[in-house]
Amino acid sequence: MNSEIRDVKLAPSGHRKIEWVRRNMPLLRSLEEEFRREKPFEGIRVALSIHLEAKTAYLCKVLAAGGAEMHITGSNPLSTQDDVAAALVEDGLEVHGWHGATDAEYESHISHVLENDCQIIIDDGGDLVHTLHTRYPEKIAHVIGGCEETTTGIIRLRAMDREGQLQFPMVLVNDADCKHLFDNRYGTGQSVMDGINRTTNLIIAGKVVVVAGYGWCGKGVSMRAKGMGARVIVTEVDPVRAIEAVMDGFDVMPMREAAKVGDLFITVTGCSGVIDEEDFAVMKNGAILCNAGHFDVEVDVAALRRIALETAEMRQNIMGYRLDGDRWVYVLAEGRLVNLAAGDGHPAEIMDMSFAIQALSAKYLVEHGKELHQRLIPVPREVDQEVARRKLAFLGKAIDTLTPEQEAYLNQGLE
Repeated sequence: MNSEIRDVKLAPSGHRKIEWVRRNMPLLRSLEEEFRREKPFEGIRVALSIHLEAKTAYLCKVLAAGGAEMHITGSNPLSTQDDVAAALVEDGLEVHGWHGATDAEYESHISHVLENDCQIIIDDGGDLVHTLHTRYPEKIAHVIGGCEETTTGIIRLRAMDREGQLQFPMVLVNDADCKHLFDNRYGTGQSVMDGINRTTNLIIAGKVVVVAGYGWCGKGVSMRAKGMGARVIVTEVDPVRAIEAVMDGFDVMPMREAAKVGDLFITVTGCSGVIDEEDFAVMKNGAILCNAGHFDVEVDVAALRRIALETAEMRQNIMGYRLDGDRWVYVLAEGRLVNLAAGDGHPAEIMDMSFAIQALSAKYLVEHGKELHQRLIPVPREVDQEVARRKLAFLGKAIDTLTPEQEAYLNQGLE
């Protein structure tokens, strides 16, 4: 294996992290046992780019237990944990990535993963798929299909599909009920507030928190901020979601107005330029900005650097910018994903469901990929339901089952 990591001697710490999440991810544990017995990925090369921390590492080990030859990189340089990468390499998996990689190093790591003629692509944000199509089109013939983890990646895939550019089927993992209803809402909500709290060591109660975007992630962040005592303002471009936010008890206003009153700003839109130079101009002294969208484009940090009279690192992962009027505004984690760049990401129990969807979707592609003619593939309903049933069982909960008579009643209009 030609891995590129910081230091394999960091592996013991990584092994401890992976073992902790393994103990708290019963769905993946059950799949690991099945995959080790059935070997559904025997002879299959998998390219994977997801935030390279312990939960992702355990997903990689589960796929490897099923026979997969794993080629791994991270989907964000600041979320890669070097000890976890070292642990995977010590276990015989190929890894390219390290914390704090430059843009050039990050692109190089992606390229090294894609040079292996992989048949299954597991992506988070779309960089693997995009790079494969633009730089390695000759390798597309080897690909059976892929799985996309997040909203931003699906937006990119839909754009590629509209332009007729997408050359192989991609399963839209983020659209599965067992992914977005729990990962995006409860996972993002908790992990974002955790990243903010551990980075700033400031109180949330009593502050005005501005949440940009009211999709599933925005709903989760708003709910958690409200629960911690904040007054929450939501900014939106979708009128339906804006009404949802109002009826959920939040104030709604344009960002330019919210910028004047907010203490803490959290972007979760998947779009660029959500907080821009005009917003910085009206922010009050001490405003804190962070991003929970996939790419570091939602807060215009480049514009902030340009207009700042002075910059200073206040503490780890907090950069201060002095603006006119002797106002300071602060950006967490360079505007990258605050829950991963300044935290450990979503809770293990939440990612247990998301990564179970990933693993079973990859298995579905291996078994049915040659039969798929569409390019954008919903997660099969049976996969979603199977993950939900297993999760309920691990939670010690049971539900009712329709009787034959009830099924006949519900289906009578279909006959």
